[in-house]
Amino acid sequence: MSERERRLSGSARSLGVAEGPPPPRALTIAGSDSGGGAGIQADLKTFQELGVFGMSAVTALTAQNSLGVQRIEAVSPDMVEAQLDSVLGDIGADAAKTGMLPTAAIVEAAASALRRYGVSRLVVDPVRSAKDGSELSGGEAFKAMKEKLLPLAEVFTPNVPEACAFLNVGDRELASVDERIDAARALLALGPRHVLLKGGHAPGAASVDVLVSSAAPGYPLLLELPRLPTPHTHGTGCATAAAIAALLAAGRSAEEACRAAKAFVHAAISRAVPLGSGIGSLWHAAWRDGVGGAPGGVGGVRPAPFPEPT
Repeated sequence: MSERERRLSGSARSLGVAEGPPPPRALTIAGSDSGGGAGIQADLKTFQELGVFGMSAVTALTAQNSLGVQRIEAVSPDMVEAQLDSVLGDIGADAAKTGMLPTAAIVEAAASALRRYGVSRLVVDPVRSAKDGSELSGGEAFKAMKEKLLPLAEVFTPNVPEACAFLNVGDRELASVDERIDAARALLALGPRHVLLKGGHAPGAASVDVLVSSAAPGYPLLLELPRLPTPHTHGTGCATAAAIAALLAAGRSAEEACRAAKAFVHAAISRAVPLGSGIGSLWHAAWRDGVGGAPGGVGGVRPAPFPEPT
């Protein structure tokens, strides 16, 4: 038994809690969404649904709701680094994901801490804009991601507009699946071990995500599900990356994690909640009812106590 497990076991005994192995740990490094549909709020909901203990380092505060983003304030890089030192230096993390990183200095602070604490199962979601089009990151921050963060990533999860920004091409150049396969392979050259290029913004009756890997045999893989007739898709990118991180923390391979994450989010979209007067949010608990997957779970993931490695 490790020192960490001994400490947790002792704490459990003192509280009269049944002993057992600690759950997997996942960390989100992202902005806060006051409306609860995206950002760290969505990430923590996703972690909890997948049986993983969630932690957070907040990079930005936003005032936002279903109608859009009204105000953004970036957290200081020193405070981001302090949060990461506090969490990783004590609790640790089996996997982490990044979301909104509004400045280059925050990107550098996150990358430095992740390297220092040896967090190898990293999901990088290059959040660029909110559903209403408000810019959340880009420019120098994206340049810093290329140089500092992507070489650390196990999985990089851009959507089509984000991939275009990284590759300096127009959206129309990634309209077909073959074009997105080529783009995903080009993104691999930036250093991540896997790229999941999401197809939600591309045309077509189905949403086709492209997964490529630096371990080339068997790739690319096309992850395809039918589009759902709802405008209420706030937080889909956050939930996808968070689900992948949770499943990596639980010991799944990148391919298993990406497949199950897509099914998890598809179920959550199918039960989206039309809260507010604008774009509603996902219902992260939809998979519990077997929506879009196996009864009582999705992608082979069980609700309790937490997903077992395969």
